[in-house]
Amino acid sequence: MFKAVQKEIIDEQNKLAKASLDFDFEYLEKKLKENQIDIRSILNQVKKFQVAVPTWGVGTGGTRFARFPGIGEPQNIYDKIEDCAVINDLIGFTNKVSPHFPWDNVDDFSELKEFADGYGIGFDVVNSNTFQDPAGAPETFKYGSLTNASSAIRDRAIEVNIQSIESGKTLGSKGLTVWIGDGGNFPGQISFSKSLERYIDSMKKIYATLPKDWIVLLEHKPYEPAFYSTVINDWGTSYVCAKELGEQAMCLVDLGHHLPNTNIEMIVSRLIDVNKLGGFHFNDSKFGDDDLDAGSINPYELFLIFNELTVASQNNKIKNIAFMIDQSHNVTDPIESLISSANEIVNSYTKSLLVNFSLLEKAQDSNDAIQSMQILKTAFNTDVSPIVAMARFENGNSIDPIKTYRKLDYKKNKSLTRKNEGGSSSGIV
Repeated sequence: MFKAVQKEIIDEQNKLAKASLDFDFEYLEKKLKENQIDIRSILNQVKKFQVAVPTWGVGTGGTRFARFPGIGEPQNIYDKIEDCAVINDLIGFTNKVSPHFPWDNVDDFSELKEFADGYGIGFDVVNSNTFQDPAGAPETFKYGSLTNASSAIRDRAIEVNIQSIESGKTLGSKGLTVWIGDGGNFPGQISFSKSLERYIDSMKKIYATLPKDWIVLLEHKPYEPAFYSTVINDWGTSYVCAKELGEQAMCLVDLGHHLPNTNIEMIVSRLIDVNKLGGFHFNDSKFGDDDLDAGSINPYELFLIFNELTVASQNNKIKNIAFMIDQSHNVTDPIESLISSANEIVNSYTKSLLVNFSLLEKAQDSNDAIQSMQILKTAFNTDVSPIVAMARFENGNSIDPIKTYRKLDYKKNKSLTRKNEGGSSSGIV
């Protein structure tokens, strides 16, 4: 198996940081023991956590106005896999990638899988793209894809999804995420009723081709690129459609796909209760679908989401949730952002493991609002970074992954062979 980052470099940097980590870990161990929390039990759970990295996330994103690529940008899916392998070698929580088709199409998917296997990278849920026109096709998705008034265009969008499934099967994936940009910018532009009817009809044709051990994740979004209405606009619509399709259809929650001040953790709880929560796209936002680094704006919200996930998991209400990072990195090195985001996600998960849910339930049942809040706040305010760093170390990864990454000069070295084009185009990679 290849290593994108030489183990000697990681070990060298770990030697410099290990004494400080041991001190912090031992101190936290004593503090948690006062509350009858076994740090080793928490550590063992954290070591198993995994979140997928999006292949498109390792390239520099853009805005509607411009895109400014950095040095050493990945030029194809093979470069993207190599960058994702760097991330995983450093943090170890990201051993799978989530590809996007047709962005990541290749002539030989068996060859791609063999290449990824060489780096110890697997493939998570695949994503279909019908928010851009298919190359060389006479049909256009300008006015919608799966819900378009034209049956020929709907058929083309269905085919894109079916082909994504076929590609994913070769790669060893077990799921497909479907997000459509379909909707309208003006009142009267589309029929609310007919567009949803067409969506369900189109999805049924896609669902019929789904392997028995796969899931399909339906992703909702209240606006953008359509700003008056979107077809799958909220979690309720997503749930109704998933229920209509069948047991293999689940709902996906993208943290940026909500109106401001939406109670996302409550949506998570509701979808768990109706047995339709299937996956997450992690990011953060200030105004809308900003696709900022996870935990960079509202880390407490991220913790509260994991609080719902952890209590549900402990009550055997969920399993096999597909976690994925979905971000656009406009001003940072994407690799550094993905490392930081993965660690923020694991931090929030770790903090949720500290919550005494039996005590919380008693406080809730006795209507003790302050005590209930303090139980959550105590867990959230605990610095769990020594646990996460120790998990990385014991898994053979880097104690300080950002520092180690910067020692590599990775992008500078890659810029010698990866030649970027100019940065005037808009949109994401």
